[in-house]
Amino acid sequence: MAKKEVPVNHLEQFLPPGTGEAVLHYLHEYKVHLTIARERKSILGDYRHRTHQQNHRISVNGNLNPYAFLVTLLHEIAHLLTFEQYGNRVNAHGREWKSVFGKLLHQFVQNQVFPPDIQQELTESLKNPAASSCAEDGLLRVLRRYDAKKDNHHLIEEFPMGSLFRIKDGRVFRKGEKLRKRYKCTELPSGKVYLFSPVYEAVLVTVSS
Repeated sequence: MAKKEVPVNHLEQFLPPGTGEAVLHYLHEYKVHLTIARERKSILGDYRHRTHQQNHRISVNGNLNPYAFLVTLLHEIAHLLTFEQYGNRVNAHGREWKSVFGKLLHQFVQNQVFPPDIQQELTESLKNPAASSCAEDGLLRVLRRYDAKKDNHHLIEEFPMGSLFRIKDGRVFRKGEKLRKRYKCTELPSGKVYLFSPVYEAVLVTVSS
C-alpha cells in the first residue's frame, strides 16, 4: 500500500492537541524517517531499525483518529528506543519493550492529553502493555468513539446472533456463538469457519424478506 512521507513539522495535524512537541522530540533526536500510510488491513503501524544506509523508519496509518494515531506512533517509537538500548538481543515485544512502551504511555497519560475514557483504559494497559498497538478490546472500544462515523458499520459484538455481516474485502459471514474471546462465524457460501474479535468492525447485511 502506498505511503506518503510527511515532514515532521506537519505531524501535528494527525495528533491530539498539545502532543506534537513531545513526539517531535523523539523524531528529531533519532532522525526518524516518518511516513503516513493509507489504511492497511493487517497493521496500524510499522518500524524498521536504522542501518548503515538508512535512518530509523516508522510508518503509521493516516486514517486513524488522533488518539489512535498517537498510541500507535508511541508503540513504534518504543521499538526504536528498545533497539537503541538493546539492539536485536531482545524479543520484539518482550519485557524490555513493554517497559519502554509503558514509560512512554505514562509520559502522555500523566499530562492528561487523552479524554477520560481513553485515559482510564490506558492506565489499565500500563500494567501490561499489549504487543499490538491499540490491541486491548477495551481500548479499541473507546478509541472507536472518536472515529469519523461510517454508516452501518458496527462491531461484531453488536450484531445479533445469526445475523449476516460483510467485511472489507467483500466476504459475507454469519455470526455464531462466542468461543472464549472470539466469535465463531461462517463464511457464505463456502461454509468455512473463522474466528472474529468482538471489536472487529464490519457492515451489517440486511436480508430482504
